[in-house]
Amino acid sequence: MRILIASPIDPDAIAALQERHDVRVAHITSPDALRDAIADCEVLVFRSGLTLDRETLHGAPNLGLIVRAGCGLDNIDLEYVGQRGIRLERIPQPAAIGVAELAIGMMIGLARRIGQADAKLRQGHWTKHELGGVLLHDKTLGIVGAGNIGSRVGQLGAAFGMRVLGCVDAMNPRVSSALAAKGIQLVTFEQVIGEADFVSVHVPLLPTTRNLIDAAVIARMKRGAILVNLSRGGVVDEAAVYDALVQSHLQGAGMDVHAEEGEGKISPLASLPNVVLTPHIGAQTLETQRDIGRRALAIISSFEHSSMSATLAASSALD
Repeated sequence: MRILIASPIDPDAIAALQERHDVRVAHITSPDALRDAIADCEVLVFRSGLTLDRETLHGAPNLGLIVRAGCGLDNIDLEYVGQRGIRLERIPQPAAIGVAELAIGMMIGLARRIGQADAKLRQGHWTKHELGGVLLHDKTLGIVGAGNIGSRVGQLGAAFGMRVLGCVDAMNPRVSSALAAKGIQLVTFEQVIGEADFVSVHVPLLPTTRNLIDAAVIARMKRGAILVNLSRGGVVDEAAVYDALVQSHLQGAGMDVHAEEGEGKISPLASLPNVVLTPHIGAQTLETQRDIGRRALAIISSFEHSSMSATLAASSALD
């Protein structure tokens, strides 16, 4: 099969695919380059940073399988994929641990002002008595989107001795029971926002979640709260976060995802000292990427076998 790997994935997975298939590895960043590269491919493997719109997909008549080597689907024209009958597989599970650990790491870094301490010390300033922080222990952690990743953040927060509140799109007793087993109390979005000392955002980017965390929502957060976003950049209004930080309504903010991502893009929060910014690295651990690579191999192998079976069945019917 002709396979296009359009985003970086585990090298061992690439090598395994190259043993059996015609594999093109091209870390693509522009729409035009993607349209050219995908034209004759049967399988596409990609991550965030690329958009699969209708025009791009229409130019790939042989495409039968899309492997989204991660969680989000906001960069794919799902309606057209369905119309074409293209098989779409995402790999959300491996990212949960890495993203959750980064979320907790951001909270600790902001609570203890590690970035500011590091910067001052590198300049020769011993600011021990100027950089008092706060504990996570005994604080309230609010999870906006207590799903696969968010509930993992909640579990880690509970291990730190935090009171953990979580909200989901559809509340029901089954979800409440499952979250309670992880140390997370299922409550409303308003309770999460109003009661949390730390708010961690983990929802997909949809029309209903774009700018979900806006100025009005931030105004209802506790004064001195810390906000971290490891979902999608469009979920949080960065201008509103900037204002809240400058006005000291928020103590700090951590952003792994951004409204504008890619080389040369500078966050509007970059000038503030009480902000931690990372370039969408939540799942960028060796272990996570190896697991994603193994799962991608299994998905492609399954697709290959089903395609072969369909071809044999068609041949038998003709005979």
